[in-house]
Amino acid sequence: MNMAIATLAGGCFWCTEAVFNELKGVDTVVSGYIGGSVPDPSYEAVCSGRTGHAEAVRISFDPNVVSYAELLDIFFHTHDPTTLNRQGADTGTQYRSAIFPHDAEQRAEAEAAIARNQDVWDNPIVTSIEPDTTWYPAEDYHQRYFERNGTANGYCAAVVAPKLAKFRKGYAARLKSAA
Repeated sequence: MNMAIATLAGGCFWCTEAVFNELKGVDTVVSGYIGGSVPDPSYEAVCSGRTGHAEAVRISFDPNVVSYAELLDIFFHTHDPTTLNRQGADTGTQYRSAIFPHDAEQRAEAEAAIARNQDVWDNPIVTSIEPDTTWYPAEDYHQRYFERNGTANGYCAAVVAPKLAKFRKGYAARLKSAA
């Protein structure tokens, strides 16, 4: 398979990971940290807001099944890209909406996706396009977090589950389970 990589930050990585794990054409989704200045940051350090990293996901996908443009459209439909450094109650630069293109073509796609999705929102999209800097996978307990913890975790029950339900309803034909 000819896999491509996308790196996206849309607030809490548990939410973003849960969405993309269910999408046809996606092979793996890894939660992690990008865009900061501290080498090998921990979750606690990133949550402090002092490292400059964003909670993000790195998606390995088959572009013959799902395009980068489609990933970006889903990204814009499954988080609020109009709130600067915030997703719901999660605040700080670590929760920023950001795209980390891996090449010039992805950068152009990101710019086009921002323009294309602006009409979906009442307020301006503030999603940043940032350099693809060093990627740090998050600790093992963060990987596939919603899948392993589901609604037993209060945050997952209150935030992740409703977001995932909305995604499943809007993209039912694109889900792996629909294959």
